[in-house]
Amino acid sequence: MKTITLDVRAPAETMKDFVRVWKTGKAEKSARISFASPELLWKVLTAKRWELLKALCGAGPISIREAARRVDRDVKAVHSDVTALLNAGVLDRAPGGGVVFPYDAVKVEFLLRAAS
Repeated sequence: MKTITLDVRAPAETMKDFVRVWKTGKAEKSARISFASPELLWKVLTAKRWELLKALCGAGPISIREAARRVDRDVKAVHSDVTALLNAGVLDRAPGGGVVFPYDAVKVEFLLRAAS
């Protein structure tokens, strides 16, 4: 199963992983997209976009119009959400047109700590 992890990590920690992969030449076992804060994660991954990802998960390449039909939303609004998810690296453009969510599962990780 191909899983993507969306997480909240400090940029320095993300860069440390990048440097390790660069030096060793060994890729991570799973795809990961990191956000600098929970607020940024939720700005990109809104409730409507999460619904869209659920509709695209396992669907293969589909058009924006078909994606809009599957989530029962306006094509223009879905286009805007697709653009945001493409820019974040969560979706890919399909070779024949349309978009594809190239993963079978999504894992979201972040830690909420008590104020000190």
